Amino acid sequence: MVSELGPALFASLRRSDQRARGEQYLRGLLSAEGRKSIRNLAGVVGGVGTEQSLHHFISESTWDWSPMRAALAQYVERMVRPKAWVIQSMPIQKAGERSVGIDRRFVPELGHSVHGQHSFGLWMASEAMSAPVNWSLSLSSSWLQDEDKRRQANIPDWVEEKSPGESAAAAALEVLDWDVEARPVVIPSRDFVSSAMLSRFHAAGVPVIARLRPMDQLRVADTAMPGYGAGPIPVADMLQHIRGLRRPVEWLDAATGTPVVRNSLVAGIRVELPQARRSASGPQQWLLMGEWTNPSGPPSDFWLTDLTSTSLDGLTRMAKLTHRTALDSAATGEQAGLRDFAGRSFQGWHRHLTLASAAHTVAIGAGHAASRNRAAASSGTPSGNRQQPQAG
Repeated sequence: MVSELGPALFASLRRSDQRARGEQYLRGLLSAEGRKSIRNLAGVVGGVGTEQSLHHFISESTWDWSPMRAALAQYVERMVRPKAWVIQSMPIQKAGERSVGIDRRFVPELGHSVHGQHSFGLWMASEAMSAPVNWSLSLSSSWLQDEDKRRQANIPDWVEEKSPGESAAAAALEVLDWDVEARPVVIPSRDFVSSAMLSRFHAAGVPVIARLRPMDQLRVADTAMPGYGAGPIPVADMLQHIRGLRRPVEWLDAATGTPVVRNSLVAGIRVELPQARRSASGPQQWLLMGEWTNPSGPPSDFWLTDLTSTSLDGLTRMAKLTHRTALDSAATGEQAGLRDFAGRSFQGWHRHLTLASAAHTVAIGAGHAASRNRAAASSGTPSGNRQQPQAG
């Protein structure tokens, strides 16, 4: 797979020595044991003399990572056959103050503050597998307004301060320029979804499925439903009024590694954003979808989407792709070095994440192919007559 992916991945590198260093780095990420430091990578692909050249290639060279990510996205699209794109938050806990973006922030997914880097990845996901193709590193004003820190971390002038929601959206919207088919974007974090963020995706023509908090407020848009005309209502209360409309939906849970078919009760109601702008055609309508894992309890999950004509079954299955990305990030991405860049350079961080994403893609693709081959062998189907199933 490295030989197959490499020529497209490194085509944007002008010099042959850069292409050689890129392949060395990628093979090192796949082969080195433990933490994927440059020293460890050099130890398995070339020794002491290689460490300096790999360090220069990642942290001090001038190559642009965007064309490489575009090539990776096109490869991942063919391999994964994604049903959606998932924006996955990735806090990277670190000690010290030197690495670019180091800060202390509250991480909603963890429920506590983390000292480290805070990033967002855009993952292409199917029920079978997922892989990241783009990244955004969130930088606070303490980094962007301090000229010494900007210079020491080699942060380009074009990098500006963004909110977490803006950083997350940027990771997805940049991919639209990479000659891949746009997919619905699933946003699993409840705490950075805003009307402005949703409107930005809508303006770009990208459908979204965003997880909400129980206290988030929307307006009922269906005149036949309870709460119409009452103004903004907490989504938890809104869904409690339509419990009688729930119906069972089957979905594939990949959270444990071995996919399991599960059932949830799901109901939906047409809604509007609280600050919806009126137009000649009326305000944009959204669908609020609630999920009950305990039939006698309150809703366990709340999702807002502008895919108002998609079935609840299809929406639930797309939303559950977040289980696949979380599993693949922990089980494969960690081993591929997604969290392991130890330098202080902003550009080095992005270059390392680009190649670590490629390593993740190779590892998860090879593992998926091996699983299919084992399944075919156990069925007794002669290899020459095997029908190769498509991923996703």
